[in-house]
Amino acid sequence: MGRFSALTKSRIAMGALVLAAAASASAQGTQDANEPRPIPAADTLFIDEMTFMEVRDAIRAGKTTVIVGTGGVEQNGPYTATGKHNFVLRATTDAIARKLGTALIAPIVAFVPEGDHAPATGHMQYAGTISLTEDTFRALLRDICTSLKVHGFKDIVLLGDSGGNQKGMQAVAAELSAKWAASDARVHFITEYYTQDMWSFEYLKKIGIFQKPDVQSAARAGLHDDYHYEALVALVDPKHIRAEQRIKAGKFSINGVEMGSIRTVLENGRRLADYRASITVAAIQKAIATRTAVK
Repeated sequence: MGRFSALTKSRIAMGALVLAAAASASAQGTQDANEPRPIPAADTLFIDEMTFMEVRDAIRAGKTTVIVGTGGVEQNGPYTATGKHNFVLRATTDAIARKLGTALIAPIVAFVPEGDHAPATGHMQYAGTISLTEDTFRALLRDICTSLKVHGFKDIVLLGDSGGNQKGMQAVAAELSAKWAASDARVHFITEYYTQDMWSFEYLKKIGIFQKPDVQSAARAGLHDDYHYEALVALVDPKHIRAEQRIKAGKFSINGVEMGSIRTVLENGRRLADYRASITVAAIQKAIATRTAVK
């Protein structure tokens, strides 16, 4: 008498653990996933700027496409910040999603393959660059896409702003679409975002921007930078292309083009964002239509 059996003690301990877990969840403010949103939604399509309720309600309202943009942190010459590709994607993916009308935007994948660590190759030869191995990059994309599928996104769009990202995205898109063949979710690799009129080479001429030398290259005139990128980065913040310092130093030019005023650069940046959005939206719509037709 007065003694508990081993089984009873085990049950008591388990009950205590359950109560402790419930208390912890309550202390952390855990909410019902279906609780109504108490305030109007913010005007943003970036998931990392939205509340979980805003994301949930957007999906329920039909925004079942999600854009996963991959950028990078690497050297971009003496004037443009190492996050160039990530800043560009902040401008272009917003333009794409708004033009598409049915999409949200996943957090930009900021880290991608840039070169070997030891000995340093590629962009890893320059301070500030952060590089992933190809295996790590692909594993990251798999986990991101799988997370988005769990929450109800049906068309997961992969696009990259840098050449080294393309092969991994294409492979993961094919792999996951095959794996998910029995479901209604697919992953689409949209190569057109990057490859169609690469670096807006022809379009820049149409709006009066003629760079020197007149070659389609990621390192024109020895710089890993050009007007296309600087104008798009400036849309996020002109500080990222060191506009003020360059104007004062008489160096506000790129590849033989005098950039003029910040206002002019921003106007052209908006044109470029809209141009790349038009290319990409057409490719996304084609990919989704093809998938729907096959299904």
